[in-house]
Formats: sequence, C-alpha cells, structure tokens
Amino acid sequence: MKRFFNTRDTIVTESLDGFLRSAAGQHLCRLDGYPDTCVIMQREPDRTQVSIISGGGSGHEPAHAGFVGRGMLTAAVCGALFASPCVDAIVAAILATTGEAGCLLVVKNYTGDRLNFGLAAERARTMGKQVEVVIIGDDIALPDSTTPRGVAGTVLAHKLAGYGSAQGWDLARIADFLRMAAKRMRTIGLALEDCNPYEPGRGSRLTADQAELGLGIHGEPGAQRIALASANDLMHRAAATLEASLPANAGDSRHALLLNNLGCVPEVEMTLLLESFSHVPLARHVSHIIGPASLMTALDMNGFSLTLIELDDTIRQALEAPVQPHAWPGIAPLDAPAIVPMPEMPDPFPYKPTRNATMAGLLERGADVLVANEAPLNELDGKIGDGDAGSTFAGAARDIIAAIDRLPMDDPHQLMTTIGNILTQHAGGSSGVLFAIMFAAAGRSEQPWQQALRDGLAHMMECGGARPGDRTMIDALYPALETLADGGTLRQAAQAARKGADSTTTMNSARAGRAAYVPSEHVRNVPDPGAEAVARLLEGLSEG
Repeated sequence: MKRFFNTRDTIVTESLDGFLRSAAGQHLCRLDGYPDTCVIMQREPDRTQVSIISGGGSGHEPAHAGFVGRGMLTAAVCGALFASPCVDAIVAAILATTGEAGCLLVVKNYTGDRLNFGLAAERARTMGKQVEVVIIGDDIALPDSTTPRGVAGTVLAHKLAGYGSAQGWDLARIADFLRMAAKRMRTIGLALEDCNPYEPGRGSRLTADQAELGLGIHGEPGAQRIALASANDLMHRAAATLEASLPANAGDSRHALLLNNLGCVPEVEMTLLLESFSHVPLARHVSHIIGPASLMTALDMNGFSLTLIELDDTIRQALEAPVQPHAWPGIAPLDAPAIVPMPEMPDPFPYKPTRNATMAGLLERGADVLVANEAPLNELDGKIGDGDAGSTFAGAARDIIAAIDRLPMDDPHQLMTTIGNILTQHAGGSSGVLFAIMFAAAGRSEQPWQQALRDGLAHMMECGGARPGDRTMIDALYPALETLADGGTLRQAAQAARKGADSTTTMNSARAGRAAYVPSEHVRNVPDPGAEAVARLLEGLSEG
C-alpha cells in the first residue's frame, strides 16, 4: 500500500486543517476541540435559520465537510476513519450553530451514526434546543434489508435540507420535506476494487477478473460478485439493478441521476461511464444529471455509484439553487451532446492519383516493415517512454497504404505533400506530427526529392527543437537523409541510419522527446525507439 499520510491517527485532523487552508475552505472554521471533536462549520452561521448538521466517519471526502457552506450544511461532524463521531462532538456542533429556529441532523443509516446522533439529539433537547433527526437509507443493494445503508443519497439530503433552511422554512417543514424526498432516493454501487483504510497488510478481496455490485462505502461486501466486463456492460448491470427497484408506477416520472466517483476512478472513465449510462433503458426516466463527481467516496475504492431521485418542482428547484460549497457540482439537463458542423477543411488529396509500380512497391514494403515491428518498438519504447512508438509508426503506415490508390505516385513532391496531409489527419504522438511537418515542407521545396527531404528535415528540427546528438529519431534520420542528398544509395542511407540509431545507446541522457524526462539510468544501453524505427524502415526498404 502506497499512500500519502503520516500516521493513521492523525489523518483526519491534518486533512481537515489542510481543507480549511484551501480555497474551498476559506468560508469555514473549526471548533477548537481536536482530537476528539472535529467539527467544521460556517464562520458566520445565520442562527435565525434552521441549522443543518450532518457527519459521520471520515474517509468519504468531500462528504461531509466539503458540503458545509451557505445553501447546504451549517456544520459537519467528522469521526475517525470509517467511525462515527462521538456524542459530545455532535452536541458541540449543535450548540455552536443552533439558534431558536432549531437544528436538523441528517444521518446516514448506520448503527453507530444512528446511536450517536440520536443520543446527541436527546441531550441537546434537554438543553432547550429544538432538534429533528432524518435518517437516510438510500442503498438498494440488498432489497430485503430492513435497514438500508445511507450512501451517496445523503449528499442530496444535504442539498435539499440546506435549500429549505436558506428559504426560511421552519424545522418541521424541512424535516417533512426531507423525509418525503428520502423515500424518492435509491442508490447502487459497483466497484472493481474495494478500499483500503490505511492497513498495509490488507489486500483486495476481489480477483483480477471480478467486480462487485452493491458494496458499501466502507468496503462492506456487496450483493454479489460479478465477472469483469466492459464499461458498457457493467453500467448496464448496475442500471438494471437500480431500475428494478423503481415502483411500478414510475413510468412517466422524471428523475435526476447522481453519478458518484467512489474514490479513484479517473475522470476520463467517469465521463465515459455517463456516456454508457445514456444508452441504458433506465436513462429514459432521467431528465437531469448531477456530476460525474466525487461526492460520497470510500477512500481509494475503484468504483462508482448511481443515485436516482424522483423529481417534483420543489425538489428540482432545491437541487438547482446555487450554493457556496465548491464540492457541489451542480445539476443540468441530461441532453445529447451539442454538435456543430465541421468547418470546410482543405482536401488532403489535392492532386490527381497516378500509378508508379516502383514507388507503390516501396510504400508497401515500408508499411510491412513498420507493421511487423509494431510490437518490438512498443516494447522498446515501454522501457523509456509510454510504450506506443511502434503503434504510432504502424498506424501511420496503415493510413498511407489505405490511401494508396489516391496518391500521386509519379510526382515525388506531390506525393510528399499528400503523405504530409495524411499524417496531419491521422498520425498521433509527437513523431507523427513531426513527420507530417517534414513531408509537408519537403513537398514545398523546389529541390530534387533527395534534397527536398533534407529541407523537410531542417524544418522538422526547427519546429521540434531536436538536433543530432539529442538522442531522438533525428540521430538516425539526419545522417540517412544527408547521405541521400549527397548522392548516396538507399543502402548507404540505411547504413548511416543504423549507425546513428546504435549511437543512441551510448548517450546517457536525452535532450529532447519524451525520454528527456526520464532519468539517465533508465535510458542507458537502450536505443531511442524513434531512431530504431527509422533504421529498421530504411533497412527494410534497402533490402527489397
């Protein structure tokens, strides 16, 4: 387990103080009660309004402290990792924030939270405070459970209760509204890995080919383990489970969906999951989206949860109302992506196609060489880079061959221009763009094709910044094209390229390209993948 922390005992207090120092915490403060009392509250709570307090064990950030601010929570009471806060801490939060309007406690449906918040409410009432408690139990993973867990729907409860308080509603009205709304919520989670609460010896209970449906936000076992599958299939499984929990009369009702990151799903995957959701049958019931965002997490859990809430006008208005906390992502209609027409682009094939058997043979042979070396070059690149050099070169080769019947084979300059256009359209990575620059510049040159390629290389070096000796593909390309420009044969050019590529193994560091960011001990004795690709290409061409 590799994580950023000092000691398990100080994680919560150190994290909360860091949060208060952050841009998101400038409107907040804490009670001076560490380590037992960890209460984050608004700096200047309006005691004429109902105080909205929630909390629970830490490890679910941004819940709950991240939702303290105007329009949501007045205070959050933070326990130790995955442990309910003590009764005295909850009472302190009530006393610090509650005026005559009273206090509403929003409580997740876990035994420790119910007991501690419930006892705190009783103690506060004996001190003359009006206190209501609303229990949130939105998890539908275990349909026969009489005590469903409170999970991501709790964040919606923060928003709805905060709205009522900001509107000046009295305590009873807010509590009734929230209890009604809580009955309209339902949540299901799905994860590829459970979480680790800073226990170095603990491993995941899931194997590499398993996912889990319905696990809890403390890593509790879910409803069932399922086979690992594509994002679309996993989303379909989760959404179908959620849809099955809807009442029979839900056909025409509108819902908002909260797509919650349970901890460590990359952002690119969270938005992909939303796209997956848009294609499941349940999506026809959803008119609004909240997220994707990290709202109710489980430390480093690699998973997501779906929360539905049935909308009416008041709930929708409450969810749409602006709030102060940065962690609230807002709500928006779930619409199709906005798409506008492409602008008219230059024709990548501006010249009439012509045939030249010799040139076609060279192109096809070169493509065969690059495709055959895709895996070896990727493996080589993986030692010093991101492991895609072979795929970049092979992809460019495939794109050129796919257009071979549209190429002006009889005119070298037109051919180089067209190849540059193809690479501009399709080639990925820096090397693809650099070759596009080289061929485009060579096509514009008025010199014979051998010297034109040298002119193109000069422009490539000007744009890319690399020079011979920098441990890049230039170390093979420069001597090869110099040889051709000086009247050498293709075989001589290949020999020059090989010598240049081999020389990169003795260069202790790179001064350009991705390898420039890699420590010298990792590049030593490893040829530059781009230079190696150039050498293998020219060797293959010269042997034909």
